[in-house]
Amino acid sequence: MSLSPSRLFSKSSTGFRCRHFVGLFACLLSYAHPVSAQTLIQRDPEIEKMVSEVNTDSLHSYIHTLVGFGTRHTLSDTKDPRRGIGAARNWILSRFREFAAQSNGRMHAELDQWTLPADGKRVDKPTDVANVVGILQGEDTADKRIFLISGHMDTRVTDALNRVSDAPGANDDGSGTAAVIECARIMSRHSFPATIIFVTVCGEEQGLLGSDHLAEKMKTGNWQLEAMLNNDIIGSTRSNETNLSDNTKVRVFSEGLPAPDIEKKASYIRQYGLENDGSCRQLARYVKETGERYVDQLQVVMVYRNDRFLRGGDHTPFVLRGFTAVRITEMNENYYHQHQDVRVEKGIQYGDLPEFIDFEYLRKNTAMNLSCLANLAKAPARPSNVMIDVSGLSNGTSLSWKAPPTGKAAGYYVLLRETTEARWQKKIFTTQTEIHIPYSKDNFFFAVQSVSGSGNESLPVVPLPGK
Repeated sequence: MSLSPSRLFSKSSTGFRCRHFVGLFACLLSYAHPVSAQTLIQRDPEIEKMVSEVNTDSLHSYIHTLVGFGTRHTLSDTKDPRRGIGAARNWILSRFREFAAQSNGRMHAELDQWTLPADGKRVDKPTDVANVVGILQGEDTADKRIFLISGHMDTRVTDALNRVSDAPGANDDGSGTAAVIECARIMSRHSFPATIIFVTVCGEEQGLLGSDHLAEKMKTGNWQLEAMLNNDIIGSTRSNETNLSDNTKVRVFSEGLPAPDIEKKASYIRQYGLENDGSCRQLARYVKETGERYVDQLQVVMVYRNDRFLRGGDHTPFVLRGFTAVRITEMNENYYHQHQDVRVEKGIQYGDLPEFIDFEYLRKNTAMNLSCLANLAKAPARPSNVMIDVSGLSNGTSLSWKAPPTGKAAGYYVLLRETTEARWQKKIFTTQTEIHIPYSKDNFFFAVQSVSGSGNESLPVVPLPGK
């Protein structure tokens, strides 16, 4: 039996011209010929207003407060009111509770606490730890969907066990933590059919321990987690060595193949050519389309990996348990400012200090997260029983589906892309639950989304073969 979200954290436990079908629906296409293509982008006014409220001063304040705790190392002091991980998590909790007070009872916040045993690696003694969680409960009691945004509050210096030295962590991951707090501040004033969870986890630098704890809790509790946006290092624009600098691009990392039971699923994936259509990859496409719709001067760059080369992040424990999760990270990382003792050496300033944050860039990345969360949570659930007719050979394609189990769909988008394309190229709107289109299933991939009356799209569903 599944539990209520309010009990989860109990301490006891492009070459197509756009068509405008109706006024409420947007048609967003990739560009093969951006100069000649005419594209209509229509934004949901409520989401557009929320995006406009993302504030650089707020983000600046959050990060400077976090840095002011000296260190946020997972093994640092939990009792000192001014320094260490305990002071930091209590401050984040106080912010969440402040936002909850303005939510008309929709949001509540708490610490999800437990004791980490010593592991002989990066945890050298039993340690009291906690994730800070804010839950914005969905208004539709029948809608069990959950959307999650995360950042990690903990920091480190060169020695992963050094819990004493200053570890400011302005960017890693003060930036992701600040984005989570700012999204909670703004979104807590609004209601959504689905539930949104804002979380700052601990133990990332000790081995993704906080996110592993949360992912396991959600898995064993049978939570309907639809999507997770993990934000880690999203506030700086200039790389070391190459000196590349760009505040108009951000990366989203996504796994193409499902991690659990891949051996059982491999034959099916191979037979239908779905190596690039796992749920995480679909979420990455959604982040790109939606984020670029609402945030000007920002390109979301899809990277076809679960994470950076041979590295991991807090979305990984979720991916390994079969959840849909992606990692969002700045375009150009600077390793002088990650996992470094604060020092000047040969004229180079090392350490993760706030002066290296580009707050306008962080604002855009935060707004991108907010727009995706809001669009997902406002949308109806995904259509069910999406099928592609394979009863006979045809150069056209027939698709059918059923209405979503929750939420009212004003219509549906049928998505198309050529097999060599990374993004959906064409969106066809219909109010029906079946369609025949003159595009060959040999040459195109398809998916179907539910769409609300205000134009909010669900995650896409790839059809199964049927008759």
